[in-house]
Amino acid sequence: MTDNTQRPHDGPNSNPGLPTTYAPADVEGPLYERWVERGYFEADAKSDKPPYTIVIPPPNVTGSLHLGHAFQHTLMDALTRRKRMQGYESLWLPGMDHAGIATQNKVEQQLAEEGKSRHDIGREAFVERVWQWKEEYGGRILGQMRRLGDGVDWSRERFTMDEGLSRAVQTIFKKLYDDELIYRAERIINWCPRCLTAISDIEVDYQDDDGELVSLKYGEGDETVVVATTRVETMLGDTAVAVHPDDERYAHLVGKRIKLPLTDRTIPVVADAHVDPEFGTGAVKVTPAHDPNDFAIGQRHGLPSLTVMDERAVITVPGPFEGLDRFEARSAIVAALREQGRIVAEKRPYVHSVGHCSRCRTTIEPRLSLQWWVKVEPLAKAAGDAVRDGRVRIHPPELSKRYFDWVDNMHDWCISRQLWWGHRIPVWYGPGGEQVCVGPDEQPPAGEGWTQDSDVLDTWFSSGLWPFSTLGWPERTPDLEKFYPTDVLLTGHDIIFFWVARMMMFGLYAMDGVPPFHTIALTGLVRDEFGKKMSKSNPNSVDPLDWMDAYGSDAVRFTLATGANPGADVPIGEDWVKASRNFANKVWNATRFALMNGATVDGPLPEPGDLPAADRWILSRLNATVAEVDAFYDDYQFAKLSDSLYHFAWDEVFDWYVELSKTVFFAGGEGARVSGRVLGEVLDVLLRLLHPVIPFVTETLWTTLTGGESLVVADWPKDSGFRDPAAEAEIAEVQRVVTEVRRFRADQGLQPGQKVPARLVLDAAAGGTASALAPHEGAIRQLLRLLPAADGFHATASLPVAGVTVELDLSGTIDVAAERRRLTKDLGLAEKEIADAGRKLGNEAFLAKAPEKVVAGIRARLASAEADVERITAQLGALPQG
Repeated sequence: MTDNTQRPHDGPNSNPGLPTTYAPADVEGPLYERWVERGYFEADAKSDKPPYTIVIPPPNVTGSLHLGHAFQHTLMDALTRRKRMQGYESLWLPGMDHAGIATQNKVEQQLAEEGKSRHDIGREAFVERVWQWKEEYGGRILGQMRRLGDGVDWSRERFTMDEGLSRAVQTIFKKLYDDELIYRAERIINWCPRCLTAISDIEVDYQDDDGELVSLKYGEGDETVVVATTRVETMLGDTAVAVHPDDERYAHLVGKRIKLPLTDRTIPVVADAHVDPEFGTGAVKVTPAHDPNDFAIGQRHGLPSLTVMDERAVITVPGPFEGLDRFEARSAIVAALREQGRIVAEKRPYVHSVGHCSRCRTTIEPRLSLQWWVKVEPLAKAAGDAVRDGRVRIHPPELSKRYFDWVDNMHDWCISRQLWWGHRIPVWYGPGGEQVCVGPDEQPPAGEGWTQDSDVLDTWFSSGLWPFSTLGWPERTPDLEKFYPTDVLLTGHDIIFFWVARMMMFGLYAMDGVPPFHTIALTGLVRDEFGKKMSKSNPNSVDPLDWMDAYGSDAVRFTLATGANPGADVPIGEDWVKASRNFANKVWNATRFALMNGATVDGPLPEPGDLPAADRWILSRLNATVAEVDAFYDDYQFAKLSDSLYHFAWDEVFDWYVELSKTVFFAGGEGARVSGRVLGEVLDVLLRLLHPVIPFVTETLWTTLTGGESLVVADWPKDSGFRDPAAEAEIAEVQRVVTEVRRFRADQGLQPGQKVPARLVLDAAAGGTASALAPHEGAIRQLLRLLPAADGFHATASLPVAGVTVELDLSGTIDVAAERRRLTKDLGLAEKEIADAGRKLGNEAFLAKAPEKVVAGIRARLASAEADVERITAQLGALPQG
């Protein structure tokens, strides 16, 4: 439809106090600071209102806002803004994670630029240096959250290394330790030779690398076994060869010892069911200190574990390879084995999956190491039971299986890291081998020879406490009493194991069986418009701040919400953000037009029974939309609620109701006053509904329309229950007339603004339908650019639709002969399509063999062609004769 929403009209409010165009850059920053200054986002633990709580997944202190953050923050903000408007004491609690490895690396890089290392300045000075870095450079993302419009309670901002959260960490460590759920043991861990620490599984990125697969011969003569490996250097630590117990090829070797090449050692051949006899030669080398599967085999068979590298992945085994880096050693060992005739086969390049440290990209090394562990079995069982018995709901439900796959098969969790930045493990060792765990209110052991464990805790250990430590636990604070458990955890499905499961385990354990949230709402990941994963190393990476600068924060938010189907990945491209910007502009322009033409919220809304059909229709649709949006919010269907609001606003309010009302506004009088009040009501409710997703433009428009304080603290709309099916049916007929005549005009080549003389003849046989259309003739004529039928009117075309015949005088407006030729050609093509489809559908042999989809496609083409014939025939009949 032609957009006339900015057309001026000297109505009762011809100066609405709004600029002609919306400029997000002029509005968003000052408006957000006003919200914060007025304390709208601050929650009151003493309030009698029911609580609604979301804790923000704490971004890294080193981080900056990326599209994934913007996506999840938009959804969380929408939830809390709506609940606040519904009368809940809404708390959206912000904060940051200390990000142990990432932050330590940042400061170590600074020191390296000064020609120093952390060891040069010592632990205490280094930690102080990290705190200085955090104060100066950390938390950039918090300012970016303000740009996005995050309605968080800044007065409760937390940091995983602040005093209160540190107390919580020490408390739960001590409790787990005393309950024998924390222990120290040697196990295989992911080790980064560059960061010099154990790292969690989430900090390992796997990628396909070009390597080599080397097959080599162990033993001599009849007692020879061929094994294959991509890590030849680890053979120096082999303590066995394993074969399957039922593999007859090696039955004569099981229990014997064979020579390990390049060493003076012999190793046993053991039978273990873990070995796949169908893979490779059916025999595998066993290096318990450098492979998790080999470690398990070693435990079952009592094999020694020989560490052959130091923490920097340098070979430590005495001999010709000592002092070589692992990759240098790999080449040297292959050369030595080749010289001895031990190499049976070499395959290169051999593409295989290799783990890399996500922080520094170094190839990780599985390594036997003495570390601290959490015994997860009872904690994980509780986390699974809480979902199974309904205390916690996972949304969408189909992702529950992924959650259970993790918690039902969880291995003990390595929680120690060889870093200096983080929560130091609160365990002291005495000169006589004593070991003491110290709680937050206890004094560490005094005396000579006592030292504290040098390791710090995995970052996920402290972030696992986030839902309750941020509310004051272990103290029973008013915040904890009011706002725990939280209502919903909204996060990506990719961190179910790394964060969600840990919060469930710790929450249930620390809070006497009360889970940390009622609902786990899982989202997908943001991808580019082609569905590819976004990455900083790829050219498809987007800085959301660039889009906010160009199109406004509302446009970015609406785009992200529109793509948010539960659990599904979200493709996003710049064209979609532009479309959302256009929507925000449409809301602005339409509201500005309405204000210029008397839209108001002053005075009571007339009784629906006293209103014209168009007003009753839009109020009926308004209430239906309120109910629909509420249902979608309660089911975390952000894409559907955004789509519902978009189409109600653009299609029904702006494209139809505003256009239908123009004739009333232009006529003035009581009718214009009533329509102005109804339009004001519709816009009031619509802006409230839109506000949680696009808060800036709606706030500016709503306060101008209503004079209200702020949408942030306004009431959420309620469905009054009013529905008027008769009015909806009546306006549907008006829409049908307008749509069909518009289509006819377009088919005839008429320009949208071209005015044509016309006569509307009501069909007496249509009865009520025709009489219901009579009051809308003025609006129909305006929408269709139809002039009155003056003297000399000659109906050259006639279009019957919905109880009215629209007679048009097209004399001189089109080339009738050319149009007839075009339509006749189109008719012939449609008739040929009908004949072809009919011939195939009439062939029994074809129907018996053709796939169901093919047959269905032909039937659809037939139906479409038949509709084309009917439409084209009507158009030909409506053309002027002669």
